Amino acid sequence: MEHSKLTKLELKKFTAFDEIKMDFSPGINIFIGANGTGKTHILKVLYAACDITKTKLGFADKINRVFLPSQRKIGRLVNRKVGSGKASIEVYRGDNLKIGCDFSVYKELPTNDLDKWAENWRSYEIDSAYIPVKEMLANAPGFLSLYAERLIHFEEVYNDIINRANRPIARGRPSPIRSKYINSLQKIIDGRVIPRNFEYFLKTKAGKEKAELEFTLLAEGMRKLALLLLLIKNDTLVDGSILFWDEPEANLNPSMKKVVIDLLLKLQRDGVQIFIATHDYIVLKEFDLLRQTKDKIRFFALYHDKENKIQYNSTDDFLMIEPNLIQETFLDIYDRDIERALKSIAGGDKE
Repeated sequence: MEHSKLTKLELKKFTAFDEIKMDFSPGINIFIGANGTGKTHILKVLYAACDITKTKLGFADKINRVFLPSQRKIGRLVNRKVGSGKASIEVYRGDNLKIGCDFSVYKELPTNDLDKWAENWRSYEIDSAYIPVKEMLANAPGFLSLYAERLIHFEEVYNDIINRANRPIARGRPSPIRSKYINSLQKIIDGRVIPRNFEYFLKTKAGKEKAELEFTLLAEGMRKLALLLLLIKNDTLVDGSILFWDEPEANLNPSMKKVVIDLLLKLQRDGVQIFIATHDYIVLKEFDLLRQTKDKIRFFALYHDKENKIQYNSTDDFLMIEPNLIQETFLDIYDRDIERALKSIAGGDKE
């Protein structure tokens, strides 16, 4: 299903960006960079473009919902530092389909007339999921009702991921590929995830007794793995779908990161396109160590140039990532640790 893959992004005067153009891998795309270089913004724009193929919302409207500017005025998303009062977004996929919108700094409300090429873009629906940094399933019952009834200040990605997780499971036996993931994840979390009226429980067996633990009693890292299990069981993550995950390392024990990266690589081999933003060296290095020859991985290193504009370098080779602040920081810690150990051996720590 190559026609469902996202292939390119063009941003002009949008949020922190002056002008940027990116070409994506059909497999895994990994974004690194210092805080404030726009990694999460890229993920949100791409997710919004995918989501409207299902919801039929206007692109500008969805952008407004996932970014949630002050007073919901979309014009606040224009980069006003670079002298222009107009922002432009264009997202491309597969067979040259594209979606876009333009809006000015004076525009208050998003309207469908801001959207370009929307009808053709929606000619093929894309299953997608955006996993935010904060895990939300434990708060699902109260959050969903409040979000539906009140204008609370939460980006729509939180509401969306709860609804994705609660999507009914298809009738019939799961495919062999899906069963493989389900069995693997159930072993890792040592149980089955049971959704019940927007509450989630982990059904586990301790000795001869069976127990159901509500998600509020589980570690957040385990809840993230349970979320992946739900998305696979209900066919949200299948061949042709797209997963966006902001900081998968958050609240995840280092020993579990290898498990998660291995799972993501396997999903990519089975046709899921993946976009990740990370600050974690272990996550970055596990992709390098676990990848196979045919795996399609592209790294994007975002940075501020001398004029304080956001630029990026991209590469399919881990060793060619530049700049790589994550690795530089890791090596600095390693060097300092070695230096301290040598001083201790030489008696230098007595000064």
